[in-house]
Amino acid sequence: MSTTPPDDRSQTTQEGRAQGQGAPRETALLVGVRWPSTAPPVVEEHLDELGLLAQTAGADVVGRIIQRRDRPDAATYIGKGKAKSLVMQGQELGCDLIIFDEDLSPSQHKNLQKMAGEDIKVIDRSGLILDIFGKRARSREAKTQVELAQLQYMLPRLSGLWTHLERQKGGIGTRGGPGETQIEVDRRMTRARIRLLQNDLKHIVSERATQSHRRQQAFRVALVGYTNAGKSTLLNALTGAQVYVEDRLFATLDTTTRKLALSDGHTVLLSDTVGFIRKLPHHLIASFRSTLTEVAEADLILKILDASSPQVMEHFEAINEVLGELGLSDKPSRVVLNKLDAIDDDGSLAQLQRQFPDAVVVSARQRLRLDRLEAVISQAYSQDFDQVQLRVPPEQSRLISAVYEALEVKDRTFDQDTTVLTVRGPRAVIQSFQSKLEGRV
Repeated sequence: MSTTPPDDRSQTTQEGRAQGQGAPRETALLVGVRWPSTAPPVVEEHLDELGLLAQTAGADVVGRIIQRRDRPDAATYIGKGKAKSLVMQGQELGCDLIIFDEDLSPSQHKNLQKMAGEDIKVIDRSGLILDIFGKRARSREAKTQVELAQLQYMLPRLSGLWTHLERQKGGIGTRGGPGETQIEVDRRMTRARIRLLQNDLKHIVSERATQSHRRQQAFRVALVGYTNAGKSTLLNALTGAQVYVEDRLFATLDTTTRKLALSDGHTVLLSDTVGFIRKLPHHLIASFRSTLTEVAEADLILKILDASSPQVMEHFEAINEVLGELGLSDKPSRVVLNKLDAIDDDGSLAQLQRQFPDAVVVSARQRLRLDRLEAVISQAYSQDFDQVQLRVPPEQSRLISAVYEALEVKDRTFDQDTTVLTVRGPRAVIQSFQSKLEGRV
């Protein structure tokens, strides 16, 4: 069976079908586009990642196609002739899915789906990621965020879901018939559901804010990074936690926070957040803003990179792009090059250290050089320290024990009935006590 499409500008490589057990898995044909400014290895790397996403979603990749184009085709993205060839190849391979690495417009998706017929589903990268998130969501917050993002993604594409009813339209008395009516009903229901989910998410955000207020006195560190960079493994290695770890994209979606006891006796809060990925759907970023509040409120962001990945620079740019969309580009941050144990070439490590001169190089799995990372956290923690005097009047003497628990008390004196405490500690904690003593809280 031939796997090469007739267009000689295309390139197809056969992917082995996994021999899994249990329920039949869907099979997928991957489609990438090489633009004039894109090097061939980059397109291959992107399709490798798309293949991992497909596997995570539960599909076996049976082939891939790379199409060279100067610009996207408005109707089918890759051109009408190439689209017909693509569908034919999908049929020859017995594919259930055709997955585009780029995002398709609603009209492009509708046209391609019409060409593919009922036996092959056409989806794009954002649709695939949203499907994965839908399967991986566990908490109420994550499920709400994912459903909201899915509905916002689907809303402009709803007309393509009712093409089977469009055949009933036409002629006097049938214009605006059942197909169009069903589309409009579906749109109204979808918009109503979106509003409901947005309100639910506001309540969840309020609950999270209450939880965050209880922790506001602690110095907070957020782990961010490309998915599968080893953030959860690093959290476990540093804190002794037993957070779920799996060598798979988007293994977890919910933010996990644990206490980290530093060698100098201080304790900070370490949060593992949902992984980033290149071209993360905008609806998903918007929906997950509440989860990423831990990043927004962090005192230090650790950008975790897989040092063994050939795409480490692209991953770094993807992290910075998402942080930029969240308005967090100016947050204090440090780069952490993880998976030191997976680097075979000393020259590769030296090159990475030239690219990231201030980075901390560790292996979370082998627990190598974690003391250096803890030192970086301790340094950032100490830089946030102030030393001041707190004047505690007798009517607020109950705060004294709390001050001793939260801050280092350097000296204690008395000025008539007022207790004067010279304290040293995190600026946010000190400001919290100052507000209470001044009656602002």
